[in-house]
Amino acid sequence: MIVTGSELDDEAANTRHAEKMRKHKAAKDKIMATKTGDKGLLIVHTGTGKGKTSAALGMVFRHIGHGWPVGVVQFIKSPSWDTGEAKLLAKFPELVTLHIMGEGFTWETQDRTRDIAAAVTAWERAKDLIRSDANKLVLLDELNIVLRYDYLPIEDVLTFLHDEKPADKHVIITGRNARPELIEMADLVTDMTLVKHPFRQGVKAQKGIEF
Repeated sequence: MIVTGSELDDEAANTRHAEKMRKHKAAKDKIMATKTGDKGLLIVHTGTGKGKTSAALGMVFRHIGHGWPVGVVQFIKSPSWDTGEAKLLAKFPELVTLHIMGEGFTWETQDRTRDIAAAVTAWERAKDLIRSDANKLVLLDELNIVLRYDYLPIEDVLTFLHDEKPADKHVIITGRNARPELIEMADLVTDMTLVKHPFRQGVKAQKGIEF
C-alpha cells in the first residue's frame, strides 16, 4: 500500500487537531469545575435587532419541555393580535399562565392615560406571577417599552425585583431601549444588533416570522 504525501499531511493535521482539542477540553473542564452557583436569573433582551421576544420564548419553551410551569405577561401585544406564540402556549394550560394585556403599539392608541392604566394593570399581574411559587420562570414581554415611556416608575420595578423576586425565580424582560439601571441589575443581558431587516426593503411583517 502506498501512502501519499497528501494522506500523511491529513494524518498529521488530524493528530494536531486531536491534541489541540484535548488541551481545549481540559481547559474548559477546569473552568466549568469552578462554576457551581445556582440562582434565579434576571435576564434582559434588548437592542434594535429582531429576536428579543423570540429568544425569550425559546427559554419559555425549554421550561415547558422540562415540565416546569411558566408565567407570561405581554405588555404591548393586544389580545386581538393573532400570534403564533399565543396559539402554541395555549396548548399547555397546565404549564403556562399567559396574560396578553396590551392595547397595541403606543402610536396606535395615541392615549397616554390609557396606556399607563394598561401598563399598571399588567405590572400588578406580573408581580403576582413572580411572587407565586407556581412559576419557575416569568417572561415580561416588552416591559422595556413601558419603562422607556415612563408608564411605570423604574424605581418601583427595580425595588420589586430586588426585594421580592424569589431567589430561585428566573425573570426575562424584553424590548428595545432597556434602562441602564435595569441593565446594571440584570445577571444576563443580550443586545440584539440590527444588521439587516426586510422591512427596509419594503417587506411587511409576516406570519410565522414576526408574529
